[in-house]
Amino acid sequence: MVGVIGIIVIFVMVFGGYIAAGGKMGIILKSLPYEFAMIGGSAVGAFVISNDVPAIKHTLHDVGKVFKGAKWVPADYRDLLCLLFELIRVSRQNPVALEAHIENSSESAIFLKYPKIMSDREAVDLICDTLRSASMNYDDPHQVEEVLEKRIDANLHHSLHSSHALQAVADGLPALGIVAAVLGVIKTMGSIDQPPEILGKMIGGALVGTFLGVFLAYGLVGPFAAKLQTVVEEDAHFYRLIREVLVANLYNHSTNICIEVGRQNTPSHCRPSYGQLEEALKDVKQEAA
Repeated sequence: MVGVIGIIVIFVMVFGGYIAAGGKMGIILKSLPYEFAMIGGSAVGAFVISNDVPAIKHTLHDVGKVFKGAKWVPADYRDLLCLLFELIRVSRQNPVALEAHIENSSESAIFLKYPKIMSDREAVDLICDTLRSASMNYDDPHQVEEVLEKRIDANLHHSLHSSHALQAVADGLPALGIVAAVLGVIKTMGSIDQPPEILGKMIGGALVGTFLGVFLAYGLVGPFAAKLQTVVEEDAHFYRLIREVLVANLYNHSTNICIEVGRQNTPSHCRPSYGQLEEALKDVKQEAA
């Protein structure tokens, strides 16, 4: 919703200011379809050339994040801490029972309590793979932390591809606008024998290309890329929280301390208060009793 409001503000302020200053929309509207076809079409072509099919699909899918925002909300961070609390407690009370949960998470009574987390394959795999490694005595906290960090960074790098692809398009749009404008000037020079009022309209139409390229780059595509990067980086905190809690578990801290480490490492705008988390964990303990 905020993204839609931002787009409306951009259009109202740019074109509203132009009209308020005495500008006429006629010449822009007349030239816009042709200029947009040249600039937008060449931008799409350049995007297709510089990306493979999976990357193109990934980028088109990720554009929706600009309007939806981050995937993980405060309730999800609370649920994640509750999930990790249950798994760590089981791992310490009955390691054999833990194996059933991590080897067949889709049927695990613990995982099934948290369907949104269950639907994220990377989050589930990150939890299960780390707990499985710990059960195999691969319990050097420093080494596990390094492995998890590399894995999370690799996933983040892949997720940021959409943002980088859009930013590359944004960087090229002003130049493509100049290309369209130059073509408009060439067209104008071919009609140099026309009256000044006609030449003026033709030159104005050519300049629409420059305007459109800059406007799309800095008013729409560039902000889209920046917003997408922000959303992806914010969602990455969810996976880093998993790392923090499970590494704390390898240091053999108490279960409550491990969860508190996770709570403290939750982004401030998503972090549950100590009391809220205690209440949620109390409900978990009562269900398990």
